[in-house]
Amino acid sequence: MIKSIWVEKYRPKKVAQITDQIEVVERLKGYIKSHNLPNILFAGPPGTGKTTSAIALAKEIFEDNWKANFLELNASDERGINVVRGNIKSFARTQALNSDFKIIFLDEADALTKDAQNAMRRTMERYTGTCRFILSCNYSSKIIAPIQSRCALFRFRPIAENAMIERIKFITESEEMSITENGIGAIVYVSEGDLRMAINLLQSASVMGKTIDEKLIFRIAAKVRPEYIRKILEVALSGDFMKARTELRKIMISNGMTGEDVVSQFHREVFNLNIPEESKIILVDKIGEYDFRLTEGSNDLIQIEALLAQFVKHGQHCE
Repeated sequence: MIKSIWVEKYRPKKVAQITDQIEVVERLKGYIKSHNLPNILFAGPPGTGKTTSAIALAKEIFEDNWKANFLELNASDERGINVVRGNIKSFARTQALNSDFKIIFLDEADALTKDAQNAMRRTMERYTGTCRFILSCNYSSKIIAPIQSRCALFRFRPIAENAMIERIKFITESEEMSITENGIGAIVYVSEGDLRMAINLLQSASVMGKTIDEKLIFRIAAKVRPEYIRKILEVALSGDFMKARTELRKIMISNGMTGEDVVSQFHREVFNLNIPEESKIILVDKIGEYDFRLTEGSNDLIQIEALLAQFVKHGQHCE
């Protein structure tokens, strides 16, 4: 029986404990030491420590009063102008408890509309005496320039493979679990630098069996082992469209994969094919085109089979 969520259980309590973000950690330590900070913009992929950094920073600056002086909101839950005018304003206009300022943490700020961001900019200006804002986003380019210019920018990178492996081993040892080396490799492959995803996969796998291996991880993640995808692409490039199509349909149905899942794995494995670099460039361009079609709402199966046909055509052209 799962008694706690491991993402929360193993979330670092201090800034210094944050995984594989050395430059970010050093800069945040300076703010903690001075007991002051500017408005901040955290930018980077999911699962790289942005939320953890904000919470750890608040805990170290405010200590026992951190919950009273820290407001966390998620812009993707309630998009629009009302977020800024309501929750943020009511929190920002009150005095901090045993501190000169409070912190408002707005996660996924790039999900806010431009109107909401403009309203937030005005709120930031109005309450600079009582509040500091920490904005978190995946893409800093989606944050309007007037907000960016008012924030210190911190860029988070995907968690490196060695740091990911070290963290996975620490958790498995702490939970007295058994995991194979290829199981660790599968988690690293599937999570793609997202430590939160890696920990969630690990916890999901822990209730499925005593020993966690590669097969279990790929089944839980609804992903296909990379060599299977590579084999399908090689068959397509050899000119056997029907065989490649049949194999692809099998893995999509058995693993519950979406078109975007398949395109993502195609993109990763095309670089591992034994083909000239010029061919890889052409095929990556095609993958990008069909990925865009899928994001626009096209039929998954039709688009994936059409992309597979492009591999067949390219293989025939290169003969």
